Amino acid sequence: MARHLTVVSLLIQLFILSCRGQALSPAPAKGPTISAANATAPPAPADPEPLPSVPVARYSGFAAPESVLYDAEADRYLVSNVNGDTVGKDNNGFISVLAPDGRILDLKWIEGGKNRVKLDAPKGLALVKGVLYVTDISVIRTFDAKTGAPKGDIPIPGSTFLNDLSASPDGNVYVSDSGFADGSYDPVWTDAVYVIEKGRAAPKLVAKGKDVVGPRPNGLAWTDKGLVVCTFATNEIYRLDEKGNKRDITKTPGAGLTGIVAVGDSLLVTSWQGSSIYRGKLGGSFRVALASQKTPADIGYDSKRARLLVPHYLEDTVEAFQLD
Repeated sequence: MARHLTVVSLLIQLFILSCRGQALSPAPAKGPTISAANATAPPAPADPEPLPSVPVARYSGFAAPESVLYDAEADRYLVSNVNGDTVGKDNNGFISVLAPDGRILDLKWIEGGKNRVKLDAPKGLALVKGVLYVTDISVIRTFDAKTGAPKGDIPIPGSTFLNDLSASPDGNVYVSDSGFADGSYDPVWTDAVYVIEKGRAAPKLVAKGKDVVGPRPNGLAWTDKGLVVCTFATNEIYRLDEKGNKRDITKTPGAGLTGIVAVGDSLLVTSWQGSSIYRGKLGGSFRVALASQKTPADIGYDSKRARLLVPHYLEDTVEAFQLD
């Protein structure tokens, strides 16, 4: 019940933000005025091909699945389960292992309170050189990717709501802090993006501040153009350059953006407000690729099978959709 109450509070907070004037939907574009007699409508951008509405695999029985990650080396899916309050230090979070054929191989492969594991409210996941990184409120937990054994914690001082993770090819791990402090989802403005450089224990600040990386930076994706960020309190996607500046700011049809993945030269991003998954490119248009997606969280991509992996936070399910 506590989990459902906190999510209701989150949706209320989204409404409050919209009433305060934070852009929860894109403003109409401004341009030169032309007479109706000489007006010629510009060609509409082509809609992306919609994804099949029926999943090729569906898994159930989770406890607030927040993130799903494809482990290419082991050919499996890993799912983080908050299992309670999103900032509750209750040591009952867990990581599940799924097979691509629709089976749950191990619901609680890594479990808080078992085998010396500390795991309160796990969210973002990333794999680098045999190490699984997991965000957990204000700490990043690390585990052996083969055995699940804990390998140590990386605290991030001053953080309040560590959310998503994304690894770059050189082994750096980026992490977002969405700037919430408790179940009411009132902002505390710790909005930031950090980087753990090649396994070093001390995180480095990339950018901080609600007007710099927010408000509410959430999903992260590494692309050939660098780090891409989506925000929960608005409908913005942007690239964060090496100096921590926003570049190529692009808006989606709906806000409440939670997860993002790069597939080829396109991006797929989830929206709680729109109950949809959008597809598009930075600097271009984003259109609905998959509708009727309730509480979609941090998505993953199965590169072997070209599948989009979608955790549904309140429905306690994970679904896989074929991209081609």
